[in-house]
Amino acid sequence: MTRPVRPLPARRLRPPMGWNSWDCYGTTVTEEEVLANAHFMRDRLLDHGWDTVVVDIQWYEPTARAHGYNPDAPLVLDAYGRQLPAPNRFPSAVDGAGFGPLAERVHGLGLRFGLHIMRGIPRRAVDARLPVAGTAFTADQIADTTSVCPWNSDNYGLNHDHPGAQAYYDSQVAQFAAWGVDFVKADDMLFPYHEREIAAYARAVERSGRPVELSLSPGTDVSVAHLDHLRDNATMWRVCDDLWDRWEDVEAQFARMARWAPWQGTGRAGGWADADMLPLGRIGIRAERGEDRLCSLTRAEQTSLLTLWLISRSPLMMGGDLPTSPPETIELLTNDEALDVLWHSTGNREVLREGDLVLWTADDTDGHTRYAAVFSLAGEDREVAVPLGSIGHRPGHRVREVWTGTDVPHDGRVLTARLPAHGAALYRLAEDGDSRE
Repeated sequence: MTRPVRPLPARRLRPPMGWNSWDCYGTTVTEEEVLANAHFMRDRLLDHGWDTVVVDIQWYEPTARAHGYNPDAPLVLDAYGRQLPAPNRFPSAVDGAGFGPLAERVHGLGLRFGLHIMRGIPRRAVDARLPVAGTAFTADQIADTTSVCPWNSDNYGLNHDHPGAQAYYDSQVAQFAAWGVDFVKADDMLFPYHEREIAAYARAVERSGRPVELSLSPGTDVSVAHLDHLRDNATMWRVCDDLWDRWEDVEAQFARMARWAPWQGTGRAGGWADADMLPLGRIGIRAERGEDRLCSLTRAEQTSLLTLWLISRSPLMMGGDLPTSPPETIELLTNDEALDVLWHSTGNREVLREGDLVLWTADDTDGHTRYAAVFSLAGEDREVAVPLGSIGHRPGHRVREVWTGTDVPHDGRVLTARLPAHGAALYRLAEDGDSRE
């Protein structure tokens, strides 16, 4: 029997889900490639909750290349020092149209459009002393030339003791809003933690009049101590540096997400700790790191990664090129029974970490279903025994492993699972009369 798909909760009550160009195209994605992924998302993923297409870094750089950044890059700017899409990569942006035409096409597919932006103001705007829109100030007056990103040389930070700094962000985000942008990934915000920059950018989003979701990166210097400020100013925030298709990167997220899980989506303003993009499927095509390849994680490791992201309620941003990723990758992304954990769970937490065994549990918002995720961090196949009482099993509960879609026999006391190296199982515990599966 096909399981009816429950409707998605209100957007603020569930983490964002989408595709981002970074893992597969780095700084070089083109309009054609964005649209190819958007069409695939509309056709294959939208019905499963994936609805946002994000153009990552350097969309304003006509000479962008794989494997790094060009020093003193010839950024495309308007007369007020605001970035414009490079027309050689985004033909619809000619004659100052910006991302308006591309966003309109993405919206026409029933999707949301997002872009990446670096903290601060372009150095070229500062050097040219370009005016700040709507003010008598110039870029050199509002820049903090001592505040620079350690890995990208495009921008200076802003001096937020000067009123022109807020005016610049206001004008930049107002232009994004006019283009129809729904999601902004603001980078170099969290390493170190730039409190005033974050607040200023959030203020600009609010003043834009458009409900833009704000994502903060890279997360190297973010902690739960920042929680209230993050919730007040952003939809999601990274809790790590860039994550790639290496098991050591995935394993490091277990401890991080255990720290953040109790606060996911809660509080007055909500918000989501972000375990980073999903380096699944075909990645590295023209990326910053590595050559064109399929994800180097084993199938078991990919399942563990996605299980952790779901049970910890991290945002999901697919990093692989959707049209050329294997069918088994798309199968993982469209398992509605697994995605229910992301959308409809509460009380998510790590309840056991003992040697190579990690156990998480969560409740369903329906009030009678529970979830359990069992992970083996061991480098070889393991048989693990999980006391059913430790995961909230009650008499009458059926136990179903959602990745395989199979009921799991047990003796009423212990659940035995044989997990592959770095593998995981995701269980749904529901009453016998529950017909949703």
